[in-house]
Amino acid sequence: MDTLTSLRVFCTVAELESFTAAAGRLGLSAAMTSKHVMHLEDRLGIRLLNRTSRHVSLTEAGALYLTQARQMLDGLDEVEAALSNVAVSPRGTLKLSAPVWIASSPIVRMLADYHQRFPDVCLDMDLSGRIVNLVDEGFDLALRATAPDRLDASLIARPLAQIEFCLMGAPAYLARTGHPTKIADLNGHALLLYRGMNASGSLVLAGEDGPETVKFRAVMQSENETLLHLAALEGMGLVFLPVWMVQSDIAAVRLETVLPDAAKFSTTLHAVYPSRKYLSAKVRTFIDFLASQSGLPVKEAKPLVSPA
Repeated sequence: MDTLTSLRVFCTVAELESFTAAAGRLGLSAAMTSKHVMHLEDRLGIRLLNRTSRHVSLTEAGALYLTQARQMLDGLDEVEAALSNVAVSPRGTLKLSAPVWIASSPIVRMLADYHQRFPDVCLDMDLSGRIVNLVDEGFDLALRATAPDRLDASLIARPLAQIEFCLMGAPAYLARTGHPTKIADLNGHALLLYRGMNASGSLVLAGEDGPETVKFRAVMQSENETLLHLAALEGMGLVFLPVWMVQSDIAAVRLETVLPDAAKFSTTLHAVYPSRKYLSAKVRTFIDFLASQSGLPVKEAKPLVSPA
């Protein structure tokens, strides 16, 4: 039995979590699909899949094997395409990690456009907010908004855009506490704090006469920007959020920017992926698509805020 074919069958079964669905996609019988997976398990001497009458799932060894098998098959497809000068059609599951704030209408529209162009790619998106281990956890790609020197040096990082964050609050909150007119007025204001910023709420803003330290009063802390966004709408406090994420709220005056020329900062959105000589078609096309989108918010601005 051809081991390379068995690898492709195993990856398809793992992706679809079904022998029947995999058989249908590959044009094989269910029995032959099962035989290919059993061939690999016999060859390796380990169980790759847990099987019940209704469900198929990866074993711990199977998950590790799947990660390596996908990378090998993707690389092989790229090599064959390069030799034959034929473009490889992107297909399969693209496992992607991204910040929580990616779950917004502008990005979803972009994802829909990508799907329309490449319908054979299934996007498996993790928006937990944690920093995943791309290799160990089998991720193809991560979108990370951070400074280049804070990225893992063993990974490849492609800058995509500068994302601008501004300080904003609900009209009800600002009516209750007063509208700040200068940086010093921000001292003591309630702040909905993104976990990763200074937990004390002290930040340095670029004032007209140089850097000024502001001491906010942290009233909520979370790594989930959606929660902070909703809390700001309820008038709990001020919050730093990507401007494009809340454009509809600003237009509808559900949120107002506060000192927009001073209380802001920008960070670079990177596409991060493991260093491999041959990048799979699904990863390459997704990164290129992101970089080409005129709708992806880009602001050429240097960071204007930092922990005190």
